Amino acid sequence: MPIDAAQAVAAEPRSTELSWDHKDIQLYHLGIGAGTPATDPAELRYTLESRLHVLPSFATVAGGGMALAGGLSAPGIDIDLAGVLHGGQRVELHRPIPVRGSATHTSRVTAVHDKGKAAVIVLRCDVADADGPLWTSESEIFVRGEGGFGGERGTTTRLDVPATEPSVTALRPVREDQALLYRLSGDWNPLHADPEFAAVAGFDRPILHGLCSYGIALKTVVDTVLGGDVTRVRSYATRFAGVVFPGETLRIRAWSLPPGRVQVLVTVVEREDAPVLTDTVVAHD
Repeated sequence: MPIDAAQAVAAEPRSTELSWDHKDIQLYHLGIGAGTPATDPAELRYTLESRLHVLPSFATVAGGGMALAGGLSAPGIDIDLAGVLHGGQRVELHRPIPVRGSATHTSRVTAVHDKGKAAVIVLRCDVADADGPLWTSESEIFVRGEGGFGGERGTTTRLDVPATEPSVTALRPVREDQALLYRLSGDWNPLHADPEFAAVAGFDRPILHGLCSYGIALKTVVDTVLGGDVTRVRSYATRFAGVVFPGETLRIRAWSLPPGRVQVLVTVVEREDAPVLTDTVVAHD
């Protein structure tokens, strides 16, 4: 069996060293669409090293996208990349991410859920530097065709869309080359670049990384709801509900809710608002 759930969960945590600097942060920000208009002072905070701040979703690629790589190579897991999709993501910030850093990344598989026709691998990662914890992330990795091994299904939480009008509605066009740029931050899955591989995975053409949409949505919330202050973000969680093709347009709706929460819904304009990110919440100061 490609997935041995008991072995994966029982395996010892694995630690690696990671580091980043302003170039990694600027590349990530460009990969999620920052820098338009190029001379806008609000955008220069994402692109110019002398003014740089770090969007918290950078945690998902710091050190070259170590989190998902660690989950897919854990003991007891041997799967085909063509069957892999990102199911959900949560990042909790313990303090703002520095522009330059070195840290220890410790990961372990905390659960493997049996969804019948698919398996969901839950991967927890803790990152700390010399000054203490920086962030904790949890990824849900959806693997088609690997269910049916008799494991627990796991719990599912769904959020109702608020009945009120959103506090913010924004349109964010996705460039034709967005996935090609984003993958330079470390997610090299050919699903996002190779048409032949995408066809094997069941898609008409390469799809955008879910974590790219995740970053685009957080940047929109920071810029429009949180006054451009990345340090206000405490946690950010989402469920990946559908795919995005480069060249499409994201509709991002955000509701400011007490206490200190922004609920977000992301859909694709060109496909009658097909859902992309659901059950999405930014917790903030």
